[in-house]
This record gives sequence, C-alpha cells and structure tokens, in this order.
Amino acid sequence: MSPIPGLQRVGLLGGGVIGGGWAARFLLNGVDVLLYDPDPEAPRKVGEIIAGARRAYSKLTMAPWPAEGTLTFVSTPEAAVVGVDFVQESAPERLDLKRKILGAASAAADPGVVFGSSTSGLLPTEIQQGMTHPERLVVGHPFNPVYMLPLVEICGGNATSEATKARAAEVYSSIGMRPLVLRKEIDGFVADRLLEALWREALWLVNDGIATTEQIDDAVRFGAGLRWSFMGTFLVYRIAGGEAGMRHFMAQFGPSLKWPWTKLMDVPELDDVLLEKIVGQSDDQANGVGIRELEALRDDCLVAVMQGLRAVDDGAGYGAGTVLAQYEKALFDRAAVPAVVDDSAAEVAGPLRTHSTRIPTDWVDYNGHTNDSRYAQLSCDAADAFLRLIGMDAAYLRGGHSWFTAESHISYLAQSKAGDAVHVTTQVLHHDAKRLHVFNRMYLTGRDGADDTLMATGEHMYLHVDTEIGKSVPAPQNMQDRIVAIADRQAGLDRPPQAGRYVGAPRS
Repeated sequence: MSPIPGLQRVGLLGGGVIGGGWAARFLLNGVDVLLYDPDPEAPRKVGEIIAGARRAYSKLTMAPWPAEGTLTFVSTPEAAVVGVDFVQESAPERLDLKRKILGAASAAADPGVVFGSSTSGLLPTEIQQGMTHPERLVVGHPFNPVYMLPLVEICGGNATSEATKARAAEVYSSIGMRPLVLRKEIDGFVADRLLEALWREALWLVNDGIATTEQIDDAVRFGAGLRWSFMGTFLVYRIAGGEAGMRHFMAQFGPSLKWPWTKLMDVPELDDVLLEKIVGQSDDQANGVGIRELEALRDDCLVAVMQGLRAVDDGAGYGAGTVLAQYEKALFDRAAVPAVVDDSAAEVAGPLRTHSTRIPTDWVDYNGHTNDSRYAQLSCDAADAFLRLIGMDAAYLRGGHSWFTAESHISYLAQSKAGDAVHVTTQVLHHDAKRLHVFNRMYLTGRDGADDTLMATGEHMYLHVDTEIGKSVPAPQNMQDRIVAIADRQAGLDRPPQAGRYVGAPRS
C-alpha cells in the first residue's frame, strides 16, 4: 500500500522518456502504476529508465524509501485509468493524438480523477476539448529526467477548475516535486520560453561559426549555469547591482538590451549543413559514451548539486536543496517501521530484521568489494529503522529531541559486492532512560535455500538528546516503554561474541 494518503495508484498514458520518468518517480515513491503505451518495446525502455532512477535514488538521500509500487502494462487508455487516483498523459506532441487518448481515457475514469498532461507547448484549452469533465485537465509539464528534476509547471485551460490545479499541486508535491502554478495560459509556459531564447542564440553561434556545441555548453556549465541552479536570474542580477540593488543593475546594463547583440526573434535555417554541424559536434562531445552512461553521469551530477544545495543554510537547503530537504522529511515521516511493538504483537523473541537492500554499484571500491565505510552506513540505516520503530518520527524530531550516536564499532567478517542482497537484524544489549545500546548483524541474504552469511556486525551507543539545549535528557516514557518491550522479548538471547570488543581484542 502506498505511504501517500489518497495516492495509491496512478494511470500513465505514454511510456517514452517522459512517461518512463513519471513511472519511475511514482513507483519509487511507493505508488502503483498502470501504464499504456502501444510501443512493443515500452516494457524494456521503461524498465531501463526505472533502473537508472533506482540507481540515482540510492545516492540522493539517506531518508528511508518506501517499498516500490507495482508496474502493470495495459493494452488500452481506458484500462490505464480504471480505479486510479490520478492520471498523467505523456503522449507525443500531437494535438489530435492527445485529444483522442484523453477523450477515451476520461470517459472511462472516475469523474473526480484529475488528469495532468506533460505537454511542453500545447495549450490546455486546446487539449481538454472533447474530454469528459474537461475541468479536471491541467498541464503538468515536467523536465527530463522527471524522476530527478523537481520542477513541474501547472497551467490550466479555460475549463480547468481551481480545485484541479490544487489537486495536481498536491500530487506532485507528495512525490518530491516543486509545482510552479502559472497565472495565465501561454504558449511554451515559463521555463521552455526561457530555454527557447537560449537555444536560439546557441543555434546562431554554431551556425555562424562563433563557437562549437561544446564551447557553448562550457559557457553555461562553468558560468551562469552554476548560479542558475540555486538563484535563478533575477536574484543573481539583484546581487550584481551591489548595495544599490536591482535599480542600479538595470540603470547600468539595461541600455545594452537595445544593442544589436541578439538574434532572439530570428532562427537560422535548420538545413542539412547546420544539422550535420550540430550532430557532428555533439557526437564529438559524447566521445563514444553510450546513452545510458551519459544518463548515469547526468544523474550523478544532479545528485551532487542537489545534495550540495541541501547542505547549506544549516541543513535547511537552498534552491532545489530546499525541495530535497522537505522531501526527505516527508519520506522519513511516511517511512514504514520494521515491526509493531505492543502487548498483542506475536513477534519471535529474536533480533529484529530492521533493514534490507542491495549493495549499490557506487559502494564498491578498487578491490571490487564493498568499501569499509559502507558497512557503517548499512548498520546506521538499520539503526535508523529501529529508532523509527520506537517512535522517532518526524513529529518527534520537530519537537526538539533525537538520538545521537556516542560510540560505534564495526567488525568485518565477510566480503560483499555490488548487487548482493543484504539484510540487517538488531538486538538491544542495554538501555536506560537516556542511553540505548544496540547490536546489528549484517548478512548476505542466502539464495535458493542457502543459509545467510554473517558479513559484518555493528555496535552502537546512542544518547537521547534535547536538540534545543544540546544535552542528554530522558526519553519520553512511551519511547522507553517500546524499548523495554523489545528488550524483554530479547532477554533470552546470548550476548554476541563481537559485543564490547576493542580493536585487536580476542573474541570471547
């Protein structure tokens, strides 16, 4: 079941680059997906996009991801919208095709289901003609890769209701996106109009032999593009005006807007000569690297930028980093706990299985095995799951309390490599009002009936802290009660031989 209230299943109409990106974002947020695309290659293509998204998400945040939703391919638009809570259309940019698909799908969907269109330029007033209940159609224009970039432009047509816009914004926000609701309907919306201006100038610079495609890209990625990623345009120019601000900037640089620098209202003829020049230069830029490798590099760079922006302003984030910070909190708040602790729970009196995953490719070092530091991360991920189990949710953290690590010890017992399925169990060794001492066992999960292999252990001491004053304080009584319930069930377990060891000490 999806962890997002009111969003259990979505219908997707179209499974190309954009539709596949939507599928990945919804699925990895725990939402089931029904997908219609007549292309017989759609399952393969969408599967590769999802694999890339899964790889990127494993690096993006340490917040707990929900169990993935299920993906089901269907044979008609109507079948994709039955019993869904939201629909996203991503068919090719042909008005007649979009109208045909949306007309059929809207007649089969429940009347209250909102439809979003991924169109990058068609007006929603034109698209919604012929729909059943056209007031529930809104443009929800994303950016590639959909599963990474948070921006989604929301634009309504003449028939679109305000409730439709609000519902679309709610859905997109719940899956980690940043909705931008346009005030008016306009060709190209906002972002693409800005991109189009840059694209026109870039084409002229190549056409006139001023710069190559690589030089133009360098001009963006080593210059203004870095500023754009966190401040956009107007705030950057506001700063450029110094203490006098935007008024001084406009007085100084405004007149240059009338200089004959730009060919903004013109575009070079895209004849074979210019086309071959652009294709050849862009192929040289790729330097033989395949599309999937380029996508992975793009995603890694986006992760790095967003994580960097996430870290500023005392962890509150800035720009896209703020969206990531808020998304992490939502993931944490929605995270499923590994077990339920109450008097009626019929749990085995053993270590709790708190975490399961596969070793990501970027955890592997030059020896081809998992790097030492990643075992600490794996153990800490399991400890975080245990802390959620005893009540450390988002509301608790907002209340000014947390558990801080005071001491850790990792023992390495076996090797693991990329792709290995692993899981972690947790045992309470000691606890009091302020302290929690846990022991984690990290296993290679056995295949085809084989036994699990103990590959590492992690021992951690946590202190319960008032984060406002930075001092340890007793945990809330209900949290202490949950710890006691688990510890009592585990009272008969033997003390692990690695527990309490220091480096070089013999095992008992």
